[in-house]
Amino acid sequence: RERRKQVSAHSTGASGCESGCDSGGAGGCSSSGCGGESGGTVSKEQRDLKARLGRIRHKILVMSGKGGVGKSTVAVNLATALALSGKKVGLLDVDFHGPSIPAMVGLEEQRTFTDEDGLLPVELGDLKIMSLGFLLSSREDAVIWRGPMKITVIQQFLKDVVWGDLDYLIIDSPPGTGDEPLSVCQMIEDLDGAVIVTTPQRVAVNDARRSITFCRQAHVRVLGVIENMSGFACPSCGEITPILKTGGGQEVAEEMRVPFLGAVPMDPQIVEACDTGRSFIHHYAGTPTAEAMQKIIRPLQALSEQKPIAVEQPATSNKENGTMKVAIPLANGKLSMHFGHCEQFALIEVDMEKKEIIGRADLTPPPHEPGLLPRWLAERHAKLIIAGGMGQRAQSLFQEQGIEVVVGAAAKPPETLIAHYLSNTLVTGANTCDH
Repeated sequence: RERRKQVSAHSTGASGCESGCDSGGAGGCSSSGCGGESGGTVSKEQRDLKARLGRIRHKILVMSGKGGVGKSTVAVNLATALALSGKKVGLLDVDFHGPSIPAMVGLEEQRTFTDEDGLLPVELGDLKIMSLGFLLSSREDAVIWRGPMKITVIQQFLKDVVWGDLDYLIIDSPPGTGDEPLSVCQMIEDLDGAVIVTTPQRVAVNDARRSITFCRQAHVRVLGVIENMSGFACPSCGEITPILKTGGGQEVAEEMRVPFLGAVPMDPQIVEACDTGRSFIHHYAGTPTAEAMQKIIRPLQALSEQKPIAVEQPATSNKENGTMKVAIPLANGKLSMHFGHCEQFALIEVDMEKKEIIGRADLTPPPHEPGLLPRWLAERHAKLIIAGGMGQRAQSLFQEQGIEVVVGAAAKPPETLIAHYLSNTLVTGANTCDH
């Protein structure tokens, strides 16, 4: 295109916070001296993020608890198979310290560009791909980033890349349960779920359990477990021989009560395909291993029959006519002065037109983990939280979930606070926990 500009890892605007803070997601950092953006900008960024992601029907995270299990191979072949089936697919690589996707699709020398709409993904047929590898000057470059930098770049890849209308966005995450998968889960509100890749060996299976636990704590659906390197497929006759242990992936799926998508045998041609930048599932379609991959992918293809593409609606005020749910953290039946230490949440539904309470449910929150309560309340359709004290980072996380925050309220019964809120007489003082 005209006016397009080549960009690098240094020109994406992903400067990060060099103070070593944990900005916690799209909100940036509020600490003194940090260049992160303030809470006022968070809402606009979140609206832009929703607008971009609203054009993508399905978002799937590919995870592994351990490195070296073939997670990126699964992600590439999953994306390719979906594209070959006629779907519009994006492949996002958020493994910043080992961005292997460009080499695996034969685009290692490609570079990305930007135009007036944003960052342009590299295209391979009907497949749109974005990776930090497209922004590095050479394959020897090491990415030495702390958490806040990575979080900022993930937000840019989701918000600023010109994905367009997609049926699927496949996100290849680095091994483990750290900043990258957590940020993806927090930023994508309608994430369809995660695919967990493991090998049969005990060490990998144990880490797969941790990945499943991570998904449950983050309220992310586990779409299924894939057991990679399960047996050996003879390149001559195609017979699969269990030269290594098999069945570990199915065992952990049954134990953790999640779907088992299938097993993929080891095949020397997979290595050849990855090294030469060719898609295995396409170029070796007749092999037993490729057929096993196709069976694994079918349940994920079926997702497209379950919901239409979301259409971005104009932003609306919480106080418009209709109903709204308000969350109030409780301690001893009254407002808890710190939401993270509360015993229960009162989730109160109000009629904004009649200015009255129409329902109340007292809910026991999940164990307090960073970023978990905002997502948990968003899933229960809360649009406002009234709190005594709340740190700036937590406020940003609630705002990312589209939940308005009021802090500094007094320790009163929830019905009293709601009555004052509806009559615009709610008195708020100092934030009792501004850290």
